[in-house]
Amino acid sequence: MLDMLKIIHTSDWHLGRTLAGKRRDEEFAAFLSWLLERVVAEQADGLLIAGDVFDKTAPTHRAQELYYDFLAKIVRTSCQWVVIIAGNHDSPYFLEASQQLLQSLKIYVVGQISSELDDEILILKDKDNTPQLIVCAVPYLRDRDVRLVSPGESIDDKGRKLKAGITEHYAQIAARAERIRSELEADIPIIAMGHLFTQGGRTADGDGVRELYVGTLAHLASDIFPSTFAYTALGHLHIAQAVGASKRVYYCGSPIPMGFGEAEQTKQIALIQLSSQHFSHETITIPVFQQLKQIRGDWQHITAQISKLARTGASVWLEVIYEGDDLIADLRQQLENAVVGTALELIIIKNKPPVIATTTPTADQHSLDEFSPEEIFEKLLIAQQIPETQRIQLRQTYQLLLTSMHEDGAHEPTALGVASQAVESEEKSAITTSLEASTP
Repeated sequence: MLDMLKIIHTSDWHLGRTLAGKRRDEEFAAFLSWLLERVVAEQADGLLIAGDVFDKTAPTHRAQELYYDFLAKIVRTSCQWVVIIAGNHDSPYFLEASQQLLQSLKIYVVGQISSELDDEILILKDKDNTPQLIVCAVPYLRDRDVRLVSPGESIDDKGRKLKAGITEHYAQIAARAERIRSELEADIPIIAMGHLFTQGGRTADGDGVRELYVGTLAHLASDIFPSTFAYTALGHLHIAQAVGASKRVYYCGSPIPMGFGEAEQTKQIALIQLSSQHFSHETITIPVFQQLKQIRGDWQHITAQISKLARTGASVWLEVIYEGDDLIADLRQQLENAVVGTALELIIIKNKPPVIATTTPTADQHSLDEFSPEEIFEKLLIAQQIPETQRIQLRQTYQLLLTSMHEDGAHEPTALGVASQAVESEEKSAITTSLEASTP
């Protein structure tokens, strides 16, 4: 019988992500340093990174530096291999650009599916070249990867085809992995990886998690993963959670809070121990590298919370949402005065009273930067007083456009990827103009 394997599962690093324009490179660097320490402390045999390594298809130079520095260091630890799949935020072309070089270091990258199913099936071996594990490394499956377009099909038809295509892909890869194991005549476990949205999956406000496909029919249930897989390491959702009753299908979540909606979450990595006969799953809590805090309420409550946080002396980034009845025209200035001389930093300020609707165009533009394209579109629907009966189809059509834009952008990180970000910026600008025109 082969020795027990220890594997660490992580995902959704989103290297290069900012928060309301605030760079977070120091947090990412601290996390990667901590992860290396855990790999050494646990004497892990392998590391799984289940997609969204980067936040943009065209990563910043600093994000790339953090990524390659981490990989250069991990090969000098007990970790015998690393498997990385692309997520919906990643450019498969960028990730696979260094594929051959990294493979020589036993770092395996799967950015996209190909005509050969075996390209997603990895036979991982120990130092003596003995097979230890088979990994079905399925990257984020784009619409065009698994669905043929038919004229006149509805949104629901597209959703059903997507679900059927993804289910079939996992069934085929599981069957192929079983045949490979039989040919090897090795009693070794088979595990899978994926980057997708499952039914009932929990998200948080401001986490940036996108709907991957048009229509909720394309949300997958845990039964799409064949029993062949001893474990399925998932990415995409930022809240750590099991899919179904068992932890054999699991999201480990993002390593740092991606928005203030995640500020109170406990972040973690998953530690898997398995052999052909044994499986165990535990989580390891990730330290907080930069504290985030959301404060909402009236002025008295807000100032009380700020004073309380200031007394701790801790560095805290704040999102302040004013919900009092009294109108405070100089809210930002008063808040800035309240944090003078403290380690607190105001990152986002939201003024909830109706007076917000009469602010200047400059103020509106500033606040729009804090919302996702979907949230801005909802504001436009409300501002234009679109009947609810028409909003459903408009939302679906808009989501289809967004999905198409992001997928096209993933193909050319230096051109189309940057262009897609520009389109998103222009989209916000156009909606801002419409909002201002429709605001009394």
